[in-house]
Amino acid sequence: MTTALLLIAALIAAPMAWSQRQRFLVEPNVPYDGRFTFVRLRYTQGSRMAWSADYPQMERNFMTILGDLSTLRLHRNASNVHVLDDPALNHYPIAYLTEPGYWYPTQQEAESLRRWIQKGGFLIVDDFYFDRQWNVFATAMQMVLPTARIMPMHVSHPIFNSFFHITTLTGMTHPATPLAKAQYLGIYEDNDPTKRLQVIINYNNDIGDYMEWSGDGWYPVNFSNDAYKFATNYVVYGLTH
Repeated sequence: MTTALLLIAALIAAPMAWSQRQRFLVEPNVPYDGRFTFVRLRYTQGSRMAWSADYPQMERNFMTILGDLSTLRLHRNASNVHVLDDPALNHYPIAYLTEPGYWYPTQQEAESLRRWIQKGGFLIVDDFYFDRQWNVFATAMQMVLPTARIMPMHVSHPIFNSFFHITTLTGMTHPATPLAKAQYLGIYEDNDPTKRLQVIINYNNDIGDYMEWSGDGWYPVNFSNDAYKFATNYVVYGLTH
């Protein structure tokens, strides 16, 4: 391999390598105090800890931006990690699940997450691509919501106009490969698009990675900006529906 190719490979691998090192540093949860807290879901997946991708820098960057953009009372410098069947999850209306292509919930975890969603919880699913990962996610999601239908989202849905006015759902790709063209899908209460959106799914995309590295110049600025716009809209929608 030429020196130039080696350099390119090193630059591409750098964010992933640093993220892998960070995954083993799980910070203490902040006690519930009514302020918005970014909640990440933790699931068991061997030693890879796929649930922790982009943790915690993504949370810090996003909460900084969200705090500057909005009047939300929120924790800028802290966030929570909860297992799917943690009763404390019921304090929080929004949760983030990443890399669901490696997610194999137990029956107890699936039932607990189902109850949280049915009580009004809003789930953001992010960072997976291509058929193999989709199949793993779809199987897990069926355990959580057995009768749910996953539907494609349209840009006219209120979630894409809850804070920023997003005019197109085309353009973004998963940062691991430009061949993975982003798709946005959802699960509605009673499978009725006129009712509450319960789950938003970023397929062939990874807004978490774009937000984590937004200050380091790894990715195009427009993709990082769009990631923040989608994430902000998701939170505002989840808090108001």
